[in-house]
Amino acid sequence: MKEGRSRKRKRARHTQPLDQQSLQSNKDENQTSSSAKRPKPSTSFLDKFDSFCLSVSGKEALSYFGDDPTMFDMYHAGYQEQMSHWPELPVNIIIKWLKGRSPSLVVADFGCGDARLAKSVKNKVFSFDLVSNDPSVIACDMSNTPLGSSSVDVAVFCLSLMGTNFSSYLQEAHRVLKPSGWLLIAEVKSRFDPNTGGADPNKFSKAVCDLGFASELKDFSNKMFILLHFKKKEKQNSKHKEIEWPELKPCLYKRR
Repeated sequence: MKEGRSRKRKRARHTQPLDQQSLQSNKDENQTSSSAKRPKPSTSFLDKFDSFCLSVSGKEALSYFGDDPTMFDMYHAGYQEQMSHWPELPVNIIIKWLKGRSPSLVVADFGCGDARLAKSVKNKVFSFDLVSNDPSVIACDMSNTPLGSSSVDVAVFCLSLMGTNFSSYLQEAHRVLKPSGWLLIAEVKSRFDPNTGGADPNKFSKAVCDLGFASELKDFSNKMFILLHFKKKEKQNSKHKEIEWPELKPCLYKRR
């Protein structure tokens, strides 16, 4: 399935490799700290990291951070510090959701980070991300995982819809999910706030449904993130239609 043409035109302006130089500059600044403790990445570094990841494809990001995984590690250190200030973490809600269901459900965690999900449930969890610092994490382009078709019961995207081809990640989730399998998405709320330049959550949900899912839950009750649940339809439409995917803007991290 093809992404919407309007989205392609918008993205074409943001594929300059210059952002890599900005990231390297911020990395060097953070690494010059004389403190004995690991330096905390600046919010400007986190902002630029998100902007960079949204300006390249998953394949390009995999190649770039595979060559320099320390930059990816720095991002996750800053990310964890930011998350420590949230009153509730979306991954914990997903963990609770899974614990309320059969441990026999097979899970694919797209953009797993430190693989907290896999370490917290009894289910078999395939953990994917751009860089692997853990034997249980598979480093890959999330649009092309090693999973077989219709092989998992639950696909999870917890704050991980990044890259110009994020829709390809969702297409991959659709491929690996069994019929009636669950797609669970948690994303920063500002990315889905049309009033501040974010995507329209209804248009995003429509695009996911056009991919072959049915919407089961839209939860906007948390002030930090939204939760979207979908189920893969038993019967798929044989006619391929062009899907209009809304653009997802970068997260903006608060200075602390």
